[in-house]
Amino acid sequence: MCELLPRETEARGLLALMLLHDSRREARLSASGDLLLLEEQDRNKWNQEQIREGLVLTESALRDAGPTPYAVQAAIAAIHARAARHQDTDWPQIVGLYDVLLRIQPSPVVELNRAVAVAMVQGAEAGLRLLEELEKGNELRDYHLLPAARGDFSRRLERWPDAADAYRHALRLASNDAERRFLAKRLAAAEEQLQ
Repeated sequence: MCELLPRETEARGLLALMLLHDSRREARLSASGDLLLLEEQDRNKWNQEQIREGLVLTESALRDAGPTPYAVQAAIAAIHARAARHQDTDWPQIVGLYDVLLRIQPSPVVELNRAVAVAMVQGAEAGLRLLEELEKGNELRDYHLLPAARGDFSRRLERWPDAADAYRHALRLASNDAERRFLAKRLAAAEEQLQ
């Protein structure tokens, strides 16, 4: 699409997003097939060629068309790709980009992702407050990542009963085997704290 329609900046934004996400493919699972979060991934396994191409396309799409939905999502992925270590991630900038994305393409999933980013900046309690607002809307009642986020925030606050309940709920909703194993481990760890 980008070659056929070189002026189509949203196609460039989408290609950038796809390249940046795919660049982490080899690092997403452990040798045993378990899900690895960004902070656990070996960044040496990230495909640097795809990252370089994705960064160029992201900058080009943003420069030529401004903040379109795919270009903003690619810009978020680019921040992760640029961070040499998880702790170097510019979470305030990610929150700002989610604010932009909410203005141009509002959705409950964008709100959820923003809540996760806010929790990284302001703490898990701030993330929980945003989740409570999101849960009132009920649009994500069957989306396992909403209770998974609640479980993570509760775990970080050492609210073990709440964490266990949230992980149980997420586990009931999840269908991907790797995600189910991850949630089951988090649930077991929370339940262990309750004993």
